[in-house]
Amino acid sequence: MSVVQTDKAPAAIGPYSQGIIAGGLLFASGQIALDPETGGMVGQTVQEQAHQVLRNVAALLEAAGTDFDHVVKTTCFLSDMGNFAAFNQVYAEYFPGRKPARSAVEAPHLPKGALVEVEVVAEVVAD
Repeated sequence: MSVVQTDKAPAAIGPYSQGIIAGGLLFASGQIALDPETGGMVGQTVQEQAHQVLRNVAALLEAAGTDFDHVVKTTCFLSDMGNFAAFNQVYAEYFPGRKPARSAVEAPHLPKGALVEVEVVAEVVAD
């Protein structure tokens, strides 16, 4: 196993790693809409936060040597399932081709009052 760490995504806010590579897969911890430089929350709407969340996911994927095309599974947590359609509009921009398997659940009390959190499992691409 190896740890994935990048300054281009928010530092862990608890006792966990940003990501772990094991068995050729990246298991990325859930990302919320934190700015990696300031640690502050980005955006007031689910769309604004979703863009930041997925930029953070992209940074972890890059640090692990992979990308959105190699994501096999996502888990999406929404503070209000009423934001499902709005979230999907943003999410679809990051997965324009093959879509990974996905779960989406309502979780009304996300860290730091976030509206959305996304975790991914991705295949790590060999050089």
